[in-house]
Amino acid sequence: MISALELKERMNAQPFKPFRICISDGKTYDITHHDIMLVKRNAVLIGIELDSNSIAERFVECALLHITRIEDISTAQAA
Repeated sequence: MISALELKERMNAQPFKPFRICISDGKTYDITHHDIMLVKRNAVLIGIELDSNSIAERFVECALLHITRIEDISTAQAA
């Protein structure tokens, strides 16, 4: 299981490196900017449907228990 601390460290890394969160149901979420995700004790809120300024239209909540892996993605993939 991925820990909340591990996610916080990825989000606060300098420089920030985009990453993908893979969920047990097969969905994936690209974290392309450090402020589109909020880490809670047992879950994360992920901003989706981002506009050109990385402002989210809405959020999805995912329990940490359901995160199967984290993958690095290139900035070209994140665009």
